[in-house]
Amino acid sequence: MTPATPLSLIAKFFSVFKYSRVAIQIVWGTSAGLTILMAVATLLAGVLPAAIAYVGQLIVDAVVAAIQSSPGEREAATDLTIFYVLCEAGLVIFITGVQRINTVCQSILRVLLGNKINVMILEKSLTLELAHFEDSEYYDKLVRARREASSRPLSLVIRTFDLLRESISLVSYGFLLFQFSPWAVLLLACAGLPAFLAEAKFSGEAFRNQRHRSAERRMQIYLEMVLTREDGVKEVKLLKMGKLFLQRYIDIFRNIYKEDRNLVLRRGFWGYVLGLIASAAFYFAYGWVVFAAIATTITIGQMTMYIAVFRQGQNAVTSSLTAVNGMYEDNLYLSNLVEYLEHKVPEVSGDKTEGPDRADGIRFENVSFYYPESKTPAIHDLNLHIKAGESLAIVGENGSGKTTLIKLLTRLYTPTSGRILLEGLDLQEWDIEALRNKIGVIFQDFSRYQLTVSDNIGIGDVDNMEVRPQVEAAARDGLAADFIQYMPQNYDTQLGTWFKGGKELSGGQWQKIALSRAFMRNHADVLILDEPTSAIDAKAEADIFAHFRELTENRISIIISHRFSTVRIADHIIVLDKGVILEEGSHEDLLARNGQYAHLFNLQAKGYM
Repeated sequence: MTPATPLSLIAKFFSVFKYSRVAIQIVWGTSAGLTILMAVATLLAGVLPAAIAYVGQLIVDAVVAAIQSSPGEREAATDLTIFYVLCEAGLVIFITGVQRINTVCQSILRVLLGNKINVMILEKSLTLELAHFEDSEYYDKLVRARREASSRPLSLVIRTFDLLRESISLVSYGFLLFQFSPWAVLLLACAGLPAFLAEAKFSGEAFRNQRHRSAERRMQIYLEMVLTREDGVKEVKLLKMGKLFLQRYIDIFRNIYKEDRNLVLRRGFWGYVLGLIASAAFYFAYGWVVFAAIATTITIGQMTMYIAVFRQGQNAVTSSLTAVNGMYEDNLYLSNLVEYLEHKVPEVSGDKTEGPDRADGIRFENVSFYYPESKTPAIHDLNLHIKAGESLAIVGENGSGKTTLIKLLTRLYTPTSGRILLEGLDLQEWDIEALRNKIGVIFQDFSRYQLTVSDNIGIGDVDNMEVRPQVEAAARDGLAADFIQYMPQNYDTQLGTWFKGGKELSGGQWQKIALSRAFMRNHADVLILDEPTSAIDAKAEADIFAHFRELTENRISIIISHRFSTVRIADHIIVLDKGVILEEGSHEDLLARNGQYAHLFNLQAKGYM
């Protein structure tokens, strides 16, 4: 074990208060009344044990006096003894009530605080950019923050109160012991120090172990999800991946268990060995007090009190040091929460709600974008003008940058260089809410919410999701109304299989639900469909896009599709290749050029011959 210097001990002691202010603020914000009540109960619990020990001395001395008194004085001595017994009984009843109040406060606060911390974490997640969720290191921060942070603030406050309570007890015990000998006070203070140093070392090691396991824990959660969720279990069974993934799950557990077991064994061994020092100190003090009583330098009642006080004082020292160690460990874990909550997210710039030129449409000016740690641009020096009321189709091979382009337009990503304008105003100057109200988009990997039909469609415009006529109109526009009318509760039917009575849909039906969700945003000036119809046959897709073109006649519409029979209806078509516009023009123009578009179109056309 690494020897500790006095300066390092002082630094360690004061470090336990590093996040106490943050923890108290969070707990106070959860319930100020319960926090005050818990603090008062803690203070009383610190004073009362010494008072009980002192009354215990009075009882013993009163009993001895009653035994030694004459028959005429014995009744009065007996009455005094009974009075002291009743006093101690009253103190015991009072401290029991105080402890119960403290326990009740902690239990209620634990529930309230767990919810508050989770809400804080979720509120913070709403401010993050898409790139944060695609960054594995940052995602590890989120996992660490969620893992234990909901309990650690209350734990830190409770242990702070525990330290305060035990400190008050120690002062009162020290006052009583000082009357016996100042050296007894010093012995009491030093007996638990070795065990404290060992616990501090192992607490830090346990935290570091937990911190570096974030990725492994996430992999365990992922494997568990794949093995137990209906969207993964089909391939697990058909490809016989179950045993493979289960073995990986077990291997991760074994690696973690091996580290934990070694730490627990070492922690237990040193805790036992160093705990013997505290036991030896107690029995040394025990003998010291007994011999003092035999020598008649103290009374029998004082002997009883000093032994009880030293035992309780030793427990108080151990509890104080344990509280300090616990506070140190809580600080380590709480740092995960603070690190996550204080992560600086770039301010969402802009407060404009409309541009100076509505007729200008959308412009990409020399736009480039690199994904983090990538040296190859996903979009490179792209220039594009989409006129107001124009329909644009984007084609290209997988990985050509089509979806990235849409994410830049919706400000899920920020361009590495260049700028994007809507209505003649840079996207960075738009109020983010106003900008996204102007854009309706459905991505290829749209979400299938385990909610009702109405909710699945209505969330396309959360402000109006309870307006049933608008939901039904969106369903008709998305061509979902035809099958919804045959569902058990129509628009109130639960979708998915996670909840009782849920109805699962086919891939094509889910895509029509997603399309209807896009049409909920009937006030949007820009509607974007990013390959949302891949599970629908070619004819149905053509019908949907023809319908889509009618509904967006006076709005900008952007279609991404691999089917050239669909994109040919667009006013303007661009061919993306490795983030660069390779060709652009109308369907007829691009065929006449006999370039990449014509080549891909002819290849696909042969597939239908």
